[in-house]
Amino acid sequence: MKKSTPVDRDIVKNKVEGSGLDDLGLASIREIVKLVNQIERASGIKFVRMEMGVPGLLPPSIGIEAEIEALRNGVASVYPNIEGLPSLKEETSKFLKLFLNVEIRPQGCIPTVGSMMGGMISFLVANRNDHTKEGTLFIDPGFPVQKQQVKMLGHDFYSFDVYEYRGKKLRNKLESYLKGGKISSILYSNPNNPSWICFTEEELEIIGDLARKYDVIVIEDLAYFGMDFRKDYSKPGEPPFQPTIARYTDDYVLLISCSKIFSYAGQRVGMMAISNHLFNREYPDLLRYYKSSGFGHSVIFGALYGLSSGVTHSAQYGLAALFKAVNDGKYKFLDDVKEYGEKAKIMKELFTSSGFRIVYNRDLDEPVADGFYFTISYPGMTGKELLEELLYYGISAITLDITGSDRHEGLRACVSLVSRDQFGDLEHRLKEFNSDHPVKK
Repeated sequence: MKKSTPVDRDIVKNKVEGSGLDDLGLASIREIVKLVNQIERASGIKFVRMEMGVPGLLPPSIGIEAEIEALRNGVASVYPNIEGLPSLKEETSKFLKLFLNVEIRPQGCIPTVGSMMGGMISFLVANRNDHTKEGTLFIDPGFPVQKQQVKMLGHDFYSFDVYEYRGKKLRNKLESYLKGGKISSILYSNPNNPSWICFTEEELEIIGDLARKYDVIVIEDLAYFGMDFRKDYSKPGEPPFQPTIARYTDDYVLLISCSKIFSYAGQRVGMMAISNHLFNREYPDLLRYYKSSGFGHSVIFGALYGLSSGVTHSAQYGLAALFKAVNDGKYKFLDDVKEYGEKAKIMKELFTSSGFRIVYNRDLDEPVADGFYFTISYPGMTGKELLEELLYYGISAITLDITGSDRHEGLRACVSLVSRDQFGDLEHRLKEFNSDHPVKK
């Protein structure tokens, strides 16, 4: 084993051993963040950080100025309406019509403290509407913390890696879980975190058909709204529209994150959009937990009220201004976030030219898109081994093991925090890694 690496091996070993992590391959995103922070401080080496999906772009001034004005007008001293700022609800409804071509009334557009809270609220209500059902089916790979949420709630869950069950093959695989009658909700992200595959209209129709057949609520995580850059979803009111389950079933919840599309992660504000049919649907079993059997009422005055009594007042004004600027055609948010796709293309080439492979490399019959994430492996190494070894070279990521993936050799790499001026360092470190770990032919 080579003794000299870009980051002192003893420092890395000491920090890993002192981290309290029993299995580095199963460490959460935030645990890896903490570990790498400690190694950076101790070594003085700046890492190429790919472990956390933090926006790498400045937030638009539109939202910031709207928040400042709202604060100056005194909103900090006033509790926000728990149902949400009326203008924000209206603009969200318009946004969904313009970019999804879907009609969701403002009453069903509800501010949440990021999509994380939107998911939690969905589980608290969707998974309690029928006492004969058990919990959520995750179409993986996916965002690890969503499984942590259902575990915290004591809900059972099921999952499968969808990569080998794309297209028409999805129907039989999905139905094999649903036919048991124990699934109350289905959750997936589109584009997918971490693989960046994107469900087609055919696949969404299959999910919608089976959700109707087995009376299951679909929770669609649109954290990377419109960021499949192979198609232009940027023109309000004009096709093509972002693909969505909303065209194929009646009972669904859309999670709209502002963290990535507006680089607004620090303000912890997002939207959950509940279909008109589901918002007004009655579930008698909800009375076990809430005062109303109505789904929408239970979401707002049950789950949301119990969690936070609403969302930061000024942040709602900022988000309302952003949605309005987008709806009015004054701000083209997808023009900004295309930077992620451009960086992903360059970074993939740097990795593959140094012996790495792209794990999820196909999206049905075409190469996977360039976007916020991509997945990597290295011949002869497990994901856990690769994660730890890359730390010695000043590169960090997370394993696919924690995402529900069947590909245990892989890592998820996020492009957002890697600046272009780090590409030279990344290339040098990857070449050194490749030299120190020759691939057997």
